[in-house]
Amino acid sequence: MNPAIAEGVLAAALIGGWMDLRSRRIPNWVTFPSLGMGLVSNTFFYRWDGFTASLLGALVGLGLLLPFILIRSLGTGDWKLAGALGALTGPGLLIDLLLLSVFVAGAMAIILIIRTGRMRETMRNIGHILVSLLRFQLPGHRVSLDNPESLKVPYGVALAFSVLLYGASRWPAHVLIIGSLAGILLIVLAASFRADAMRRKR
Repeated sequence: MNPAIAEGVLAAALIGGWMDLRSRRIPNWVTFPSLGMGLVSNTFFYRWDGFTASLLGALVGLGLLLPFILIRSLGTGDWKLAGALGALTGPGLLIDLLLLSVFVAGAMAIILIIRTGRMRETMRNIGHILVSLLRFQLPGHRVSLDNPESLKVPYGVALAFSVLLYGASRWPAHVLIIGSLAGILLIVLAASFRADAMRRKR
């Protein structure tokens, strides 16, 4: 992967993860420009092959996570972030990141369950999901994002951690540093704009 694209992947993942952690939503101004950057940069560096790989990566990310959108267990911001990362990385690396994010999100969920002491309720919900799947039914409101009492793992944060873990094992140090600095700069700018908006409302 071209270092400039890898830095873009890291920056997009960090700002998306931070927004998800802070407000439990990832806005379009994060996902849409990241997707566009993926298409443009891959086309610039790799011509037609880069464009097709970028487009396929976006479609794979959106397609694989679409069922979780339909059953309301994943937010649309997380879904669009996965598509944007796919446009940057292409389908092969995206699948690796999504698989890694499953383990990261699982670890986050276990920590959250232990902290809140909701093991029994979680086991009941897992049983409810399994029974629903065996009956070819949707799990319903009880385990969806629409239930305000359900435990929610910010998947954007899990994706960000997955990109960091992958990058730390595969990418050169300067790529990690530049990508992280770009992500931090975007976070600072977003926080500044948010603070200005709050002051204007007052």
